Amino acid sequence: MRILIAEDDQVLADGLLRSLRSAGYAADHVASGSEADAALAHHQFDLLILDLGLPKLHGLDVLRRLRGRGDSTPVLILTAADGIEQRVQGLDLGADDYMAKPFSLQELEARVRALTRRGLGSASTVIRHGPLSFDSVGRVAYMNDQMIELSARELSLLEVLLQRTGRLVSKDQLVERLCEWGEEVSNNAIEVYIHRLRKKIEQGPVRIATVRGLGYCLEKIVDRVA
Repeated sequence: MRILIAEDDQVLADGLLRSLRSAGYAADHVASGSEADAALAHHQFDLLILDLGLPKLHGLDVLRRLRGRGDSTPVLILTAADGIEQRVQGLDLGADDYMAKPFSLQELEARVRALTRRGLGSASTVIRHGPLSFDSVGRVAYMNDQMIELSARELSLLEVLLQRTGRLVSKDQLVERLCEWGEEVSNNAIEVYIHRLRKKIEQGPVRIATVRGLGYCLEKIVDRVA
């Protein structure tokens, strides 16, 4: 899951980056409204955390432009404690939730989980595919109710595939979803992650199918009766 943080307070931004990255998200940061607008126009994110008091372009204008492009990316607004009018404006412009500063990082992480689930059209914190399941809160995967030991990158890769079960996900899409700006990850590295994940989850009727030149797809193996 990839998150964009638009916040001009560097101390707060650093705290958000550490918190979200430790929770397994790929998080990027911009410090101005114009940078946020450009990033959102050229990259796909699963969530935008948006401070309203941004320089160069106000947060409400960033939100207005985002929705004007028909982009439904979930948006969590950060506002000053007394910014009721701006919170109302933000919600009317299409924001999905807001938090008043100062706030608890634990609560923010919970709201992030809720908004990313909502963006995928799911209310459950657990994604299932046959005997395979992934708990997005505990960041733990299970096969037949037995926990699977996965690295942070493997967990993120599995989450992306589970969220798109039955659909092809290209290598470029995986890089876009799993990697932050400046992180050097090649298509060959994606193949290595896929190989490692396969060895750990293909213990039953679940497999990661490869469509050469197109991408990967998580599917269930159907027994064929002769």
